[in-house]
Amino acid sequence: MEFKDYYKTIGVKRDDKPEAIKQAYRRLARKYHPDVSKEPNAEERFKEVQEAYEVLKDPEKRGAYDKFGANWKAGQDFRPPPDWEPHFEYSAEFDGADHFSEFFETLFGGGRRRQRGRGFAMRGQDQFVRLAVSLEEAFQGTTRDLKLSSVELDAQGHGRPRERTLRVKIPAGVTTGQQIRLSGQGGPGLGNAQAGDLYIEVTLQPHPRYRIDGRDVLVDVPVTPWEAALGRTITVPTLAGNVDLKVPPGSQTGSKLRLKGRGLPGSPAGDQFVILKIVTPPAVDANARALYEKMERELGYNPRAA
Repeated sequence: MEFKDYYKTIGVKRDDKPEAIKQAYRRLARKYHPDVSKEPNAEERFKEVQEAYEVLKDPEKRGAYDKFGANWKAGQDFRPPPDWEPHFEYSAEFDGADHFSEFFETLFGGGRRRQRGRGFAMRGQDQFVRLAVSLEEAFQGTTRDLKLSSVELDAQGHGRPRERTLRVKIPAGVTTGQQIRLSGQGGPGLGNAQAGDLYIEVTLQPHPRYRIDGRDVLVDVPVTPWEAALGRTITVPTLAGNVDLKVPPGSQTGSKLRLKGRGLPGSPAGDQFVILKIVTPPAVDANARALYEKMERELGYNPRAA
């Protein structure tokens, strides 16, 4: 009896996690499924992949199989240990799945078989797309029409292109990297199985005025030297409209003032931070120049004295 290297069959490492094994199996099962594959040895390869996954997906059977260690090579003559007791359950998940190899039947064929119905079924693949939205759309929430292209299988197993349009609701307060899940809108399943899900990853477009830090909104606001020195009420923009803001006396460039709850909606909502930038008027004429010279004489201020 020939030893079968199930890890090699699926193309994974012996220490790979179950999720990696599952992904590798799905990829190969789709490639060699007899209803859709054009490979000359598709049916045989499909059975080999199915058999390997039947063992590696089950912690109990995988643990028993791993006891043989990594020294056995595929095709080597093999006999199980004298104390081996093949009392395992396994499932037939497609027509002909009970025709496992002699190697499998010897190790695992003594258990009870749970028939899960006729025909092979596999859940459709999840799909991922990115969607760029403006900051204003993220603040208010919006609805977008999303055009998707995919390939579906007809009754004869031939692939045909399909275009569809989904109306997607973008909730208020979304941030870059946030995903919106649409159940059952991903890739179609095989054998009348459930379709996968569609995940929409949101990206906020750069804004000419605002910057984003999580749910907080930052904006640079220019002020005059006297507004900063004396303290004045100025009008500043927010995503919900202009508001009045009191500038404390003695403010400097880089001073950060907070408008609570004026950022992106959420629980809790973000804040808006106003960063002051003192802008000095140019000395465009003699009067302006004289005023600056008077300030120089009377204030006697040297910002580099320290």
